[in-house]
Amino acid sequence: MKIYLTNSGCILEHENNFYSLPDFWDTESWDELVTHDDLEQHLKDAMRNTSKLAANPLNDSQLRAPIGNQEVWAAGVTYFRSRSARMEESKSAGGGDFYDRVYAAERPELFFKATASRVVGHNGKVAIRKDASWSVPEPELTLLVSPSGKILGYTIGNDMSSRDIEGENPLYLPQAKVYNRSCALGPGILVASEPLSSSTGIQLEILRAGKEAFSGSTTLASLKRDPESLVEYLYRDNVFPNGCFLLTGTGIVPPDSFTLNPGDEIRISIDGIGTLVNFVG
Repeated sequence: MKIYLTNSGCILEHENNFYSLPDFWDTESWDELVTHDDLEQHLKDAMRNTSKLAANPLNDSQLRAPIGNQEVWAAGVTYFRSRSARMEESKSAGGGDFYDRVYAAERPELFFKATASRVVGHNGKVAIRKDASWSVPEPELTLLVSPSGKILGYTIGNDMSSRDIEGENPLYLPQAKVYNRSCALGPGILVASEPLSSSTGIQLEILRAGKEAFSGSTTLASLKRDPESLVEYLYRDNVFPNGCFLLTGTGIVPPDSFTLNPGDEIRISIDGIGTLVNFVG
């Protein structure tokens, strides 16, 4: 089943049927909803007590980013393609060996990505830094994690990144990654107690003036880190009262000659979850 946060409330989708959960529509109630360790069962119980809607109520203009007061964190260098790209972009700064070590190490790279105010939803406008000359989207499977550290569901994340800033010096990572509208989440959350299959596909398409400027794909089989392990490291000596979102890294990186332009359309699709669309503005 899937849940969506809209301007008029929370919508539950199950087996092509839709249900409105009127008690869960503001930020505080959303936080209460997504902190249930038994979220899947909780939604099933709510569905039994709610009448089906006559038609699909989802409207792109009404969808909000499915986030309340959760922090957004991210894992880096979890795919070989990401490792190679990071080594290439930072070789002049002596960072090539640095990223190779991160990829092979037992401890993952984890970094803070965004607060809710920095996150946009489906059809929202993501930003590129004004002082960056090489910016790309990073399509990532994103975990919804409960306060106790249980993976409750999955959504799509866009980790906007300034590759020239990060490549200049690895210590500039926060500036390359954390800025206003540097993250997108959506369109909704797939709530599932079972892990996603390793064959789950991730696709990225970037349109410029209506024409394809870049496309790429990968599967979760290429994800080196186990999601449960990433969560375990993140929750070590850390507390998330409202739970959190964790982006799990990217396996799709455009060529070095590519950078985003204002007006570009970014389409990220993950099997079973849907498609997150954003515009650069």
